[in-house]
Amino acid sequence: MADAPADREALLRREYHGQTARIPWHDLQTHYARGAVVRVARGLNLVEVAVQLGLDNTAQFQSWIESGAVAAVDDAQALAWYEGNDLLWAVVAAPWVLVQEPAASVSE
Repeated sequence: MADAPADREALLRREYHGQTARIPWHDLQTHYARGAVVRVARGLNLVEVAVQLGLDNTAQFQSWIESGAVAAVDDAQALAWYEGNDLLWAVVAAPWVLVQEPAASVSE
């Protein structure tokens, strides 16, 4: 039983890694309208954020929220992504969709 939390974390990490993909912002409009899209700063590992959400790590999330590294997508950002139909990294950590802009050095 002592390995159960570690097993759950490993399972979540594998699942979220396998589900992470790049998606056009236009395809996320329904989720945004529901208020279910969360922006993850470029400096964070998107899969790790999803794992911590899945583990209900409230302390870690509070820290990320306070620092601004994790936040709800605001209207100005949503409009900019919409106008450019930006391609974002995304992973579903129900009921949330976590999104992250690709690193600036990534070429298309």
